[in-house]
Amino acid sequence: MGRNKKEALVFTSMTCFLMVVGMSFYNVIISVGATSEVFIQVAAGLLPALAVALVLDIFVVSKIAKGLAFKLLKPSDPVIKKVLTISSFMVCGMVICMSLYGTLAHYGFGDNFLRHYLTILGLNFICALPLQLLIVGPLARFLFTKIYPVKAAVQSA
Repeated sequence: MGRNKKEALVFTSMTCFLMVVGMSFYNVIISVGATSEVFIQVAAGLLPALAVALVLDIFVVSKIAKGLAFKLLKPSDPVIKKVLTISSFMVCGMVICMSLYGTLAHYGFGDNFLRHYLTILGLNFICALPLQLLIVGPLARFLFTKIYPVKAAVQSA
């Protein structure tokens, strides 16, 4: 979303921030339960996770996701189909990458790395897809249109 690179960066940053916050709460609650530590742990890991997520989103995942999506989509397809296809591919790519980040950050590259990674990958996918499609995507688009309203075309007399 966005009519230029600045707007696209704003939209990507908003979406990425909302997803990182949502997924951080989800993962911390799975890890330690719904305790008073949840907010502290989410706050402690938020900036590093957001930095990694933004870099991966902008430079890796979005290029692959959009490339795959536009191979499947036609220019005449409805906007909602385009949004859902790109969002779904983005979620898949980001879950793969950020689950790797989370596994390495919390368990390291030890004996049980693959078991931890696959478990986290499955759990994250279960949450990330509905979070993006039902909450974050619509909320980010709503907020974005409030920040950057579409200006009505001025008709000349």
